[in-house]
Amino acid sequence: MTAHPTTQIYALIPDTAPFSAEQRQWLSGFFSAALAPGGVPGAVAIDPPPDIGGASSDLASNDDAPWHDPSMAIGERMKLAEGKPVAPRLMAAMAQQDCGQCGYNCADYANALALKSEERLNLCVPGGKDTMRVLKSLAAEIGAAPAAPAVTSGAEPAKQITTAAPGRSRETPVEVTFISRKRLNAEGSEKATFHVEFDLVEAGLDYVVGDAFGLFPTNDLGLVDQIIAMLGASHVAEVRGRQLRDVLTEDVSLSPAPDSLFELLSFLTGGAQRAKARALATGEDPDGDAETLDVLAVLQKFPGVRPHPEAFVEALEPLQPRLYSISSSIKANPGRVSLTVDAVRYQINKRRRLGVASTFLGERAAPGGKVRAYIQRAHAFALPADPTKPVIMVGPGTGVAPFRAFLQDRWADRATGPNWLFYGHQRQATDFFYADELDAMKKAGILGRLSLAWSRDGSEKIYVQDRMRENGAELWRWLSDGAHFYICGDAKRMAKDVEAALVDVISGHGGRSADEAVAYVQEMKKAGRYQADVY
Repeated sequence: MTAHPTTQIYALIPDTAPFSAEQRQWLSGFFSAALAPGGVPGAVAIDPPPDIGGASSDLASNDDAPWHDPSMAIGERMKLAEGKPVAPRLMAAMAQQDCGQCGYNCADYANALALKSEERLNLCVPGGKDTMRVLKSLAAEIGAAPAAPAVTSGAEPAKQITTAAPGRSRETPVEVTFISRKRLNAEGSEKATFHVEFDLVEAGLDYVVGDAFGLFPTNDLGLVDQIIAMLGASHVAEVRGRQLRDVLTEDVSLSPAPDSLFELLSFLTGGAQRAKARALATGEDPDGDAETLDVLAVLQKFPGVRPHPEAFVEALEPLQPRLYSISSSIKANPGRVSLTVDAVRYQINKRRRLGVASTFLGERAAPGGKVRAYIQRAHAFALPADPTKPVIMVGPGTGVAPFRAFLQDRWADRATGPNWLFYGHQRQATDFFYADELDAMKKAGILGRLSLAWSRDGSEKIYVQDRMRENGAELWRWLSDGAHFYICGDAKRMAKDVEAALVDVISGHGGRSADEAVAYVQEMKKAGRYQADVY
């Protein structure tokens, strides 16, 4: 058996330091782990992880996963997975979106963790802190529980060795050139949505429709400077061999606040504040505001506590790449890739919050500037191989992105299969994205049917699923003719409502019972005729 090393703890904090014995012991362990993540000579060996054997019955599988539903709460998913081997339970803890942001799909990420070919527990960005907590609790069963000190750094473990070509994996990003952004909403819209373009020529990248574009954003400098001020630190303080401001801007996530930050603060304060920090670190919500706490809000909540910049940075999670559906076809736009991005902005307690990547693309990225990026191949989201097959696409809001790409691709290939797009948003006058392009496609005969739904234009809210039911007889005729059905957009509500509408159409116009209609949709999924890109 191979011994697995752990990090040896050195007495790095002197007895004269102004901490209790417990705090000195923890901080020594913290810095030992942070400064020597790969272990040091003389480290104590621990028992190897249990061997799960790799048997197919022990591994996670999308085909045998009743919890593989992004609209289902994590508690419900974990209940369904009770009594299963560790890999399926790891999968159940994830966001169930198969978004590829982790570099896997959900089942493969779970299996990689269970088989110890992947050690990082923090890759499921959509799953957030809920997923992270469950994965950490399950890690002990696969021998992956963090070694002493008991409170671990949020620093990302060493990258896994990858054979992916440059620009083909989150592990091997390349620099691409940001070309431009153009706002898609007209004046008066409640949204700020941008058409964003990158040049891929210098990087030598290509893609196919259905793929996603991964990019590494940077944090807002205004937020970074507020955090540095709360720390009482200097912008140029050295952390990880670089300036603190650069590390906070480029390397670490500033939202949401990780459990490890609360753990650190609990050792640097006392009394009620310590109890509160410890409660927050375990997922409790003593003040009813845990969901709103980003890193700056935590420093404001514990104003008297000023961690050393090195310890502070090590308690944060790495800044993860973000994935966006590609909204262009390289056949129609050689050497370029387009995205359709909602810039996320909202307010909590009079403080403006910003989506990291969305406002990076909508505000901070400079034309001509370089961005680290990669192409994420689609797991199961692609046009039918047969160009004569009918295609039905449901994509409200920014969900139209991949379907703009699909239509461009079908046009370039002169595919003869008919195309039907269901698109919706708030108001037709301000939120009809790519209206001129879609009109041109209709005139050219590429877009056979365009069904529109505007939720704020009348007294009654109309959504894409309502248009599906209104056009149920024709929709069923397309399905009977072998149409492929696609959906892109919100996983929690819209996708669930659209699938329910599809079941209603099949039941009402296909002469099937409700159970038979559900089974029909499941068969479509197995055959690859129902595909989703949800987030």
